[in-house]
Amino acid sequence: MIMTEGRQPGADAAAFIAAARSDDPTHFEILTERHRRELQLHCYRMLANYEDAQDLTQETFLRAWRKRASFQGRAAVRTWLYRIATNACLDFLEKRNDRTPVPAGLANLDEVLYLQPYPDRMLPEDPQESAVARETIELAFIVAVQHLPPRQRAVFILRDVLGWPAATAAETLELTVGSVTSALQRARVTVRERLPDRRLDWSRPATHELSEDERSTVRRYLEAHQRNDLDGLTSLLRDDLRFVMLPEAGTSVITAKDAVDGWVAGGLFQPGHDDWRGLITTVNLMPAVALYLRTPDESRHRLFAVSVLHVVDGKITELTGFDAAGKSWLGLPATL
Repeated sequence: MIMTEGRQPGADAAAFIAAARSDDPTHFEILTERHRRELQLHCYRMLANYEDAQDLTQETFLRAWRKRASFQGRAAVRTWLYRIATNACLDFLEKRNDRTPVPAGLANLDEVLYLQPYPDRMLPEDPQESAVARETIELAFIVAVQHLPPRQRAVFILRDVLGWPAATAAETLELTVGSVTSALQRARVTVRERLPDRRLDWSRPATHELSEDERSTVRRYLEAHQRNDLDGLTSLLRDDLRFVMLPEAGTSVITAKDAVDGWVAGGLFQPGHDDWRGLITTVNLMPAVALYLRTPDESRHRLFAVSVLHVVDGKITELTGFDAAGKSWLGLPATL
């Protein structure tokens, strides 16, 4: 279910106004905290970085408290908070010159070095908000959106992902309705170019459940790792595989052979880096494997990386690896 702006303010707004006027930070926090996960997901779509999204969600709550007197109940509390979060993200992006894709030197392929995975356990719990369209959280979508200028990105997310009316998006961004409509048209063209083979209708959510095809492929991927079976691993990769290891620059490749050759050249699957264990998991509503490596001087396998897979017809077409060490927010055990 797409979150639409059209919910009319009622008892929730009245309680919110009362909390704001009472200057009771505890009561105010209770009423805003219920929106944390959906706001954090919104910030993540804007920023592509989980840690930044956490920070900007907290900034949203701080701004909301400072601006509490401005809430008059003419819109839903959720809408008011989304407006604050959107503008907090835009302010953040205006100050950062390292939050744009970097050319990878390959045809039509840029590296989003700040991209981080989103743990599924942190998706919204509210049944009305938890039906997140899978396409709008998958890594390919998040990366495609990063190719939009920040304000155009905000328009696209507010209009096409959250389903807001043009007038509400225009008010949030201090633009005219005409400017919002024009920005949305340009954004759609860019996203279609970046996602040529993906479904582009986000008015209905896709299932959250992994298909049997995905489950089988990810299981075989883990088993091949644990056996150090390079032939078996290669057989799971489509020839035109797209691979990148983040946050390292210059790791993007667009063939399975180049990916495997790069892993071997980097020392993986060689003596000292050939004792693997793993856990099957999901991030960004996508199949993933948490890989653990035990080196000769260690007694336990330590969390090494998370491989996020896009599977089509039993083949891995995209593989995004993330350095997972020290990222407790992933909710993965540090050792096995």
